[in-house]
Amino acid sequence: MKILAVDTSTKHLSIAVTDGDRLLSSRNVQPRKDLSLTITFDIERALQKAVISLHDIDGFVVGLGPGSFTSLRVGLSMMKAFIMVTEKPVVGVSSLDAIAMNIKPKKSAQICVMNDARRNLLYAAVYDRKETGLTRKSDYLLQPIDEVLVPLTGEVIFVGDGILLYKNRIIEKSKEWGERFTPVFESDRHWLPYAKELARLGYQRFLRGETDKIETLGPLYLYPEDCQVKKKGEDAPHGHKGARAEGPKEG
Repeated sequence: MKILAVDTSTKHLSIAVTDGDRLLSSRNVQPRKDLSLTITFDIERALQKAVISLHDIDGFVVGLGPGSFTSLRVGLSMMKAFIMVTEKPVVGVSSLDAIAMNIKPKKSAQICVMNDARRNLLYAAVYDRKETGLTRKSDYLLQPIDEVLVPLTGEVIFVGDGILLYKNRIIEKSKEWGERFTPVFESDRHWLPYAKELARLGYQRFLRGETDKIETLGPLYLYPEDCQVKKKGEDAPHGHKGARAEGPKEG
Protein backbone atom coordinates (compact mmCIF):
# COMPACT_ATOMS: atom_id res chain seq x y z
CA MET A 1 0.00 0.00 0.00
CA LYS A 2 1.54 3.27 -1.12
CA ILE A 3 1.06 6.12 1.36
CA LEU A 4 1.73 9.85 1.24
CA ALA A 5 2.15 11.27 4.75
CA VAL A 6 2.49 14.96 5.64
CA ASP A 7 2.99 16.80 8.94
CA THR A 8 2.83 20.60 9.21
CA SER A 9 2.34 20.96 12.98
CA THR A 10 5.74 22.61 13.58
CA LYS A 11 8.00 25.09 11.80
CA HIS A 12 9.36 22.11 9.88
CA LEU A 13 7.50 20.48 7.01
CA SER A 14 7.82 16.69 6.94
CA ILE A 15 6.76 14.54 3.98
CA ALA A 16 7.16 10.81 3.40
CA VAL A 17 6.16 8.34 0.72
CA THR A 18 6.01 4.69 1.79
CA ASP A 19 5.00 1.33 0.38
CA GLY A 20 3.80 -0.74 3.30
CA ASP A 21 6.61 -0.59 5.87
CA ARG A 22 9.18 0.43 3.24
CA LEU A 23 10.24 4.08 2.99
CA LEU A 24 10.41 5.25 -0.63
CA SER A 25 11.30 8.89 0.01
CA SER A 26 11.23 11.54 2.70
CA ARG A 27 11.62 15.29 2.77
CA ASN A 28 12.11 17.38 5.92
CA VAL A 29 12.53 21.11 5.43
CA GLN A 30 12.02 24.40 7.21
CA PRO A 31 10.25 26.58 4.62
CA ARG A 32 11.79 30.02 4.14
CA LYS A 33 8.57 31.35 2.66
CA ASP A 34 4.90 31.03 3.51
CA LEU A 35 4.15 27.30 3.80
CA SER A 36 1.11 27.64 1.54
CA LEU A 37 3.43 28.81 -1.26
CA THR A 38 5.93 25.95 -0.97
CA ILE A 39 4.11 22.83 0.23
CA THR A 40 2.98 21.75 -3.25
CA PHE A 41 6.53 21.94 -4.59
CA ASP A 42 7.92 19.92 -1.66
CA ILE A 43 5.28 17.22 -2.03
CA GLU A 44 5.99 16.99 -5.75
CA ARG A 45 9.72 16.58 -4.99
CA ALA A 46 9.00 13.75 -2.54
CA LEU A 47 6.79 11.97 -5.10
CA GLN A 48 9.41 12.39 -7.83
CA LYS A 49 12.10 10.92 -5.56
CA ALA A 50 9.84 7.93 -4.92
CA VAL A 51 9.27 7.64 -8.69
CA ILE A 52 5.49 7.61 -8.39
CA SER A 53 2.67 10.01 -9.15
CA LEU A 54 -0.09 11.32 -6.90
CA HIS A 55 -2.57 8.94 -8.55
CA ASP A 56 -0.37 5.97 -7.56
CA ILE A 57 -1.02 6.74 -3.90
CA ASP A 58 -3.40 4.29 -2.18
CA GLY A 59 -3.97 6.29 1.01
CA PHE A 60 -3.06 9.50 2.79
CA VAL A 61 -1.90 10.15 6.36
CA VAL A 62 -1.94 13.64 7.84
CA GLY A 63 -0.52 14.92 11.12
CA LEU A 64 -3.21 16.59 13.21
CA GLY A 65 -1.00 18.31 15.78
CA PRO A 66 -1.44 19.81 18.26
CA GLY A 67 0.67 22.67 17.00
CA SER A 68 0.59 25.79 14.88
CA PHE A 69 -3.00 26.66 13.94
CA THR A 70 -2.07 28.23 10.61
CA SER A 71 0.38 25.51 9.52
CA LEU A 72 -2.00 22.71 10.43
CA ARG A 73 -4.77 24.27 8.36
CA VAL A 74 -2.44 24.58 5.35
CA GLY A 75 -1.41 20.94 5.56
CA LEU A 76 -4.95 19.68 6.01
CA SER A 77 -6.31 21.79 3.17
CA MET A 78 -3.67 20.47 0.80
CA MET A 79 -4.27 16.85 1.77
CA LYS A 80 -8.05 17.25 1.49
CA ALA A 81 -7.57 18.59 -2.04
CA PHE A 82 -5.52 15.51 -2.95
CA ILE A 83 -8.15 13.22 -1.42
CA MET A 84 -10.95 14.85 -3.39
CA VAL A 85 -8.98 14.49 -6.63
CA THR A 86 -7.86 10.89 -6.09
CA GLU A 87 -10.85 9.64 -4.04
CA LYS A 88 -8.41 7.67 -1.85
CA PRO A 89 -8.83 7.08 1.93
CA VAL A 90 -7.21 9.13 4.69
CA VAL A 91 -6.33 8.76 8.35
CA GLY A 92 -5.37 11.50 10.78
CA VAL A 93 -2.66 10.86 13.37
CA SER A 94 -1.58 12.97 16.33
CA SER A 95 1.84 14.52 15.78
CA LEU A 96 2.68 13.66 19.39
CA ASP A 97 2.28 9.97 18.51
CA ALA A 98 4.76 10.40 15.66
CA ILE A 99 7.33 11.96 18.01
CA ALA A 100 6.96 9.03 20.42
CA MET A 101 7.65 6.69 17.50
CA ASN A 102 11.11 8.28 17.10
CA ILE A 103 12.24 6.41 20.21
CA LYS A 104 13.43 2.87 19.39
CA PRO A 105 14.08 1.17 22.75
CA LYS A 106 15.68 -2.25 23.07
CA LYS A 107 13.27 -2.92 25.91
CA SER A 108 9.96 -1.52 27.13
CA ALA A 109 10.20 2.22 27.84
CA GLN A 110 7.93 4.94 29.21
CA ILE A 111 7.97 8.04 27.03
CA CYS A 112 6.72 11.52 27.80
CA VAL A 113 6.34 13.68 24.70
CA MET A 114 6.14 17.37 25.51
CA ASN A 115 6.06 20.33 23.15
CA ASP A 116 5.93 24.01 24.01
CA ALA A 117 2.34 25.29 23.83
CA ARG A 118 3.30 28.76 25.11
CA ARG A 119 1.44 30.50 27.95
CA ASN A 120 3.56 28.35 30.34
CA LEU A 121 1.80 25.22 29.08
CA LEU A 122 2.83 22.05 27.29
CA TYR A 123 1.23 19.80 24.72
CA ALA A 124 1.99 16.39 26.17
CA ALA A 125 1.17 12.68 26.19
CA VAL A 126 2.61 9.62 27.93
CA TYR A 127 3.29 6.33 26.15
CA ASP A 128 4.57 2.81 26.65
CA ARG A 129 6.96 1.96 23.82
CA LYS A 130 7.92 -1.62 23.05
CA GLU A 131 9.57 -3.28 20.10
CA THR A 132 6.12 -4.52 19.14
CA GLY A 133 4.45 -1.12 19.13
CA LEU A 134 3.31 2.01 20.89
CA THR A 135 0.53 2.42 23.46
CA ARG A 136 -0.68 5.81 24.64
CA LYS A 137 -1.27 5.82 28.42
CA SER A 138 -2.70 9.31 28.88
CA ASP A 139 -5.01 11.79 27.21
CA TYR A 140 -3.52 14.39 24.91
CA LEU A 141 -2.72 17.02 27.52
CA LEU A 142 -2.50 20.80 27.74
CA GLN A 143 -0.93 21.37 31.14
CA PRO A 144 1.82 23.15 33.09
CA ILE A 145 5.01 21.13 33.51
CA ASP A 146 4.36 20.18 37.16
CA GLU A 147 0.96 18.67 36.30
CA VAL A 148 2.49 16.68 33.44
CA LEU A 149 5.05 15.23 35.86
CA VAL A 150 2.69 14.26 38.71
CA PRO A 151 1.64 10.78 37.47
CA LEU A 152 5.10 9.72 36.25
CA THR A 153 7.05 6.94 37.97
CA GLY A 154 10.15 4.93 37.15
CA GLU A 155 12.45 5.73 34.25
CA VAL A 156 10.88 8.21 31.84
CA ILE A 157 12.28 9.21 28.45
CA PHE A 158 11.46 12.85 27.73
CA VAL A 159 11.32 13.99 24.12
CA GLY A 160 10.15 17.20 22.45
CA ASP A 161 11.08 20.87 22.38
CA GLY A 162 9.64 21.33 25.87
CA ILE A 163 13.00 20.04 27.08
CA LEU A 164 14.54 23.39 26.11
CA LEU A 165 12.28 25.18 28.57
CA TYR A 166 11.80 22.68 31.36
CA LYS A 167 14.79 20.33 31.60
CA ASN A 168 16.05 21.94 34.81
CA ARG A 169 12.55 21.94 36.29
CA ILE A 170 12.15 18.23 35.54
CA ILE A 171 15.44 17.42 37.25
CA GLU A 172 14.49 19.62 40.20
CA LYS A 173 11.09 17.95 40.67
CA SER A 174 12.61 14.48 40.36
CA LYS A 175 14.93 15.23 43.28
CA GLU A 176 12.23 17.03 45.26
CA TRP A 177 9.88 14.03 44.96
CA GLY A 178 12.51 11.55 46.13
CA GLU A 179 13.40 10.41 42.62
CA ARG A 180 9.95 8.87 42.17
CA PHE A 181 10.72 9.14 38.48
CA THR A 182 14.10 9.13 36.75
CA PRO A 183 14.36 11.42 33.72
CA VAL A 184 16.23 10.55 30.53
CA PHE A 185 16.41 13.29 27.89
CA GLU A 186 16.43 12.50 24.18
CA SER A 187 18.55 14.54 21.78
CA ASP A 188 16.91 17.21 19.63
CA ARG A 189 17.11 15.06 16.47
CA HIS A 190 14.16 13.12 17.90
CA TRP A 191 11.99 16.12 18.76
CA LEU A 192 10.16 16.51 15.45
CA PRO A 193 7.09 14.62 14.17
CA TYR A 194 8.56 12.91 11.13
CA ALA A 195 6.14 11.93 8.38
CA LYS A 196 7.80 8.51 7.99
CA GLU A 197 6.57 7.69 11.52
CA LEU A 198 3.12 9.10 10.74
CA ALA A 199 3.03 6.77 7.76
CA ARG A 200 3.86 3.75 9.92
CA LEU A 201 1.09 4.56 12.38
CA GLY A 202 -1.36 5.32 9.57
CA TYR A 203 -0.50 2.09 7.76
CA GLN A 204 -1.43 0.08 10.86
CA ARG A 205 -4.83 1.81 10.92
CA PHE A 206 -5.37 1.10 7.24
CA LEU A 207 -4.61 -2.57 7.88
CA ARG A 208 -7.29 -2.57 10.58
CA GLY A 209 -9.75 -1.08 8.11
CA GLU A 210 -9.88 2.26 9.93
CA THR A 211 -10.23 5.49 7.99
CA ASP A 212 -11.43 9.03 8.71
CA LYS A 213 -14.12 11.02 6.97
CA ILE A 214 -12.74 13.96 5.05
CA GLU A 215 -15.74 16.09 6.07
CA THR A 216 -14.97 15.81 9.78
CA LEU A 217 -11.18 15.51 9.73
CA GLY A 218 -9.64 18.46 11.57
CA PRO A 219 -6.64 19.49 13.66
CA LEU A 220 -6.22 18.37 17.25
CA TYR A 221 -6.94 21.62 19.10
CA LEU A 222 -6.36 21.62 22.85
CA TYR A 223 -6.89 25.29 23.61
CA PRO A 224 -10.64 25.84 24.27
CA GLU A 225 -10.82 29.01 22.18
CA ASP A 226 -9.26 27.16 19.25
CA CYS A 227 -11.56 24.16 19.25
CA GLN A 228 -14.75 25.99 20.25
CA VAL A 229 -15.50 23.72 23.18
CA LYS A 230 -19.11 22.59 23.31
CA LYS A 231 -21.36 22.87 26.36
CA LYS A 232 -21.40 20.09 28.91
CA GLY A 233 -23.32 17.11 27.59
CA GLU A 234 -22.58 17.82 23.93
CA ASP A 235 -20.24 15.68 21.91
CA ALA A 236 -16.68 17.03 21.99
CA PRO A 237 -13.93 16.14 19.52
CA HIS A 238 -11.33 13.53 20.47
CA GLY A 239 -8.44 14.34 22.78
CA HIS A 240 -8.23 16.95 25.54
CA LYS A 241 -11.44 18.49 24.22
CA GLY A 242 -9.71 18.80 20.87
CA ALA A 243 -10.23 17.38 17.40
CA ARG A 244 -10.44 13.70 16.57
CA ALA A 245 -7.09 11.95 16.31
CA GLU A 246 -6.98 8.17 16.31
CA GLY A 247 -3.67 6.65 17.26
CA PRO A 248 -2.14 4.17 19.69
CA LYS A 249 -4.87 3.22 22.13
CA GLU A 250 -4.71 3.84 25.84
CA GLY A 251 -3.85 0.78 27.86
